[in-house]
Amino acid sequence: MNDLDKGLELPVIEEFYTIQGEGYHTGKAAYFIRVGGCDIGCRWCDTKFSWEADLHKLTKVDTIVNRVAQTPGKSIVVTGGEPLLYNLDYLCEEMKKKEIKTFIETSGSYPFSGSWDWVCVSPKKQSPPLPEAYEIANELKVIISDETDFIHAEETSKKVKKNCLLFLQPEWSNRDMMTNKIVDYVKQNPKWNISLQTHKFIKIP
Repeated sequence: MNDLDKGLELPVIEEFYTIQGEGYHTGKAAYFIRVGGCDIGCRWCDTKFSWEADLHKLTKVDTIVNRVAQTPGKSIVVTGGEPLLYNLDYLCEEMKKKEIKTFIETSGSYPFSGSWDWVCVSPKKQSPPLPEAYEIANELKVIISDETDFIHAEETSKKVKKNCLLFLQPEWSNRDMMTNKIVDYVKQNPKWNISLQTHKFIKIP
């Protein structure tokens, strides 16, 4: 078993300290790591450069942990690509040792590894979450690209636990058309909240 399989290395595309821009934790400081590799293939994906894991250099998890520990925010968001393609147990163990909170953003379509303080599941029609993802999710964030996505959102919301927070987020390239539709939908269905990609509006990573 190599270091990647052991979770001692990850194919990191980018890592940076910033302000969270989406979902429940919007506005909070956090260190982001984006890992390479995803086979879901959303047509509207804004990180298609992340799909091919082999294009991205392996980074030692210990190096990542040390960088995160030097930031004041003391939390990490692991995203992708699809981060659950990898063994994230060691990453989370080392973060916990340094009292760093661990957040993950995932489609939920792969088995979970790691120990998480917050799990955001963003379900995809073509590769639905596994049953365990619905049980684990603290936050369900559904991307709305067209009106059929509201149906998908409702179907998915029936599968999560009752205290899971529900968010609808306009797909960025279609935001001018869909944001007002989401506003109207949430007003009629107030169990949902609106998530906006505020980091793009204020032009930060």
